[in-house]
Amino acid sequence: MIVPLDTTRTTAGDPGTDEVAVPRRTDPPDGPAPDASLLSVEGLRVRFGGREVVHGISFSAHRGRCLAIVGESGSGKSVTARTLVGLTGGDSRVSADRITLGGLDLTRQSERAWRGIRGKEAGFVLQDALVSLDQLRKVGAEVAEPLRLHGVGTRASRKAKAIELLASVGVPEPEVKARQRPYELSGGLRQRTLIAGAIALDPPLLIADEPTTALDVTIQAQILDLLIEAKERGRAIILISHDLSVVARLADDIAVMKDGEIVEQGPAHEILRHARHPYTQALLDAVPSEHTRGQRLVKPAPGAAGPPPVRTRKAVERDRPVLDARHLTKVYTGPDRIDRTVVDDVSFELFQGETLGIVGESGSGKTTTARIALSLIAPTAGEVLLHGRPWSSLTRAQRRPLRPRIGVVYQDPLSSFDPRWPVGRILTDALATGPTPPSSRAEARGRAVRLLEQVGLREEHFGSAPLRLSGGQRQRVAIARALAPEPGVIVCDEPVSALDVSIQAQVLDLLTDLQDELGVSCLFISHDLGVIHHMSDRILVMKDGRVVESGTADDVFERPRHDYTRRLLTALPRVSQA
Repeated sequence: MIVPLDTTRTTAGDPGTDEVAVPRRTDPPDGPAPDASLLSVEGLRVRFGGREVVHGISFSAHRGRCLAIVGESGSGKSVTARTLVGLTGGDSRVSADRITLGGLDLTRQSERAWRGIRGKEAGFVLQDALVSLDQLRKVGAEVAEPLRLHGVGTRASRKAKAIELLASVGVPEPEVKARQRPYELSGGLRQRTLIAGAIALDPPLLIADEPTTALDVTIQAQILDLLIEAKERGRAIILISHDLSVVARLADDIAVMKDGEIVEQGPAHEILRHARHPYTQALLDAVPSEHTRGQRLVKPAPGAAGPPPVRTRKAVERDRPVLDARHLTKVYTGPDRIDRTVVDDVSFELFQGETLGIVGESGSGKTTTARIALSLIAPTAGEVLLHGRPWSSLTRAQRRPLRPRIGVVYQDPLSSFDPRWPVGRILTDALATGPTPPSSRAEARGRAVRLLEQVGLREEHFGSAPLRLSGGQRQRVAIARALAPEPGVIVCDEPVSALDVSIQAQVLDLLTDLQDELGVSCLFISHDLGVIHHMSDRILVMKDGRVVESGTADDVFERPRHDYTRRLLTALPRVSQA
């Protein structure tokens, strides 16, 4: 029998929003059997309008174990996760043969009852830390919100608990960060804030939707250790992730989703070492690492024609740097009125046709360094030269005609687009700033379409709104926009951190192909060591605002000299298919 499942609707104005109902349990008085699964899902279907996006899937989560649900964007994995906490949305239709959580029948819960379940029975870490937090509320209040809604403690004790939770997920200076607002924190710190709120009430089930996407490798390791500790305390974990290296470290069981169906399911070691489904094997092949350096990540289907698997790189021209950073320093004054040096005497050179990777933890200063290189912010000391001429020391008016020479691809392309503009307007606007602006509307459209084709999109995307595109398509538009003014340098700031592994592979292959074709230089910022090793010719390792190690990619990864670099490499999770 298919039973309708209540879905979430907007709660603004609901009576009793801050109150929770006691959910109805169906287990006997002495509780479920000790070896029973905590969560059991049978025949789950989710429909939006006339389109079914989850097609009758079944799985279970057990106490003391982690189930990883893996798949590409659009596979249905995040919709599945949100369904388990009643957050699919008011326009959805959810049905299932059976969904139980620790004796609770989740097919028969009202919205008021769901508010009693979320946070206490099931914690949920949302996927997008960049937009999931209330930007007007202080971080401490965000973390303490589950405690307040469930009537736990006093205001003072909740405040102290929030600081303790922030510290437990690796937030530095938690007393200071608790008084800040989310927009004042880095992406990694915002992600940790979400995790701190999800574990506030120590629920028996923790559902984590891409919980390590914005985290550097050492903080990622701390979060994984935290989740492993929760498993050891008997908590059940459902991990939604595209990062198979994270899955390999944490998961006991894996369910692989594609197009709303589970195509492969079983013990993690079996799936990772002996994947049976071609889709699962393609996901494993797309993971960037030291073994993929110099090769394409996207492999053609068996028997299909495609580009050669090994890249042919042009020689890097080292006669004069195209971007030259000299002794950069940046000092900020915090909310406590204390000056903090976030970039400390950083120097580097970027040469024609080269990729220079900058890697480091959240807060290491790598993004601030990139923003100084772009002259979006001014250094407190030091200077940047672009093509051998002053850049950072120029006034805004002096810099304006030179700005097309350096492009940028941001971590979150959607936030960098004008939401009122379609793709065509975004690209034609960028073309107008180049050295040879289009002379007519027809020429502008033709050149914009060629840019779309160059990044693997089609003319039909010219009129599309960015909001209607997938994450990978939006990132391709961002790359096309960066290329439009024909720059000599492109700064990529975490350009693939929010993409699933197969789309990430496509974008990385695209960037390297375009670099080989056009000869552009790339300053590549990332916390992902596998991506950095795959992409970079040379690498800078940053810690606490300083460069602690630099060298060729192979030297840094295979023969690290600094203890911090060795610690990063030790913390790096890896997929083992041996």
